[in-house]
Amino acid sequence: MAVNLGGVALGVAIVLVYLLRWVLKEKRQPAALIPFVLAHLYGMLAALAALGTWSALGAGTWVALWAANVAGYTALVWGVGGSAPDVTRAHQLALTPGGYVIVFLLTAVLLALWKWAPRVPNAKLFAGVFSGIAVALSGNVAGVAAVPLGSSANMLGALFTQAFA
Repeated sequence: MAVNLGGVALGVAIVLVYLLRWVLKEKRQPAALIPFVLAHLYGMLAALAALGTWSALGAGTWVALWAANVAGYTALVWGVGGSAPDVTRAHQLALTPGGYVIVFLLTAVLLALWKWAPRVPNAKLFAGVFSGIAVALSGNVAGVAAVPLGSSANMLGALFTQAFA
């Protein structure tokens, strides 16, 4: 699936809103920003791992990216009179089997936080994941940042595989 400029703009807008919230409402406390940042990184990794696959995570990331594209396109074209061209990276990083293990483990952690972490707002986790998915496939800085993230998952997955295989 491709990402358009509107989808990326929406993902970046969410990041900006949460940064302003962190500065103005949460008084720059690092602990308040950590859940959003980690959820954002997870969203980027989930998009790299699952987009285009026949899986529950693939379907979820496809729906999130589709929603970001539609909402962003609407905001750019109908909201401010711009355009929303395709900005998808030419080559996406493929994860190894061990990298997919890491994505699975991080998914379990995210779901546990969603369910049992009362001090972490679920909206912050959702916004982080959504914005991460929206920007991960782009050709801009956020898309480029997804490459080391995927490579790190592959490396940790290789260590996991060596430890348990």
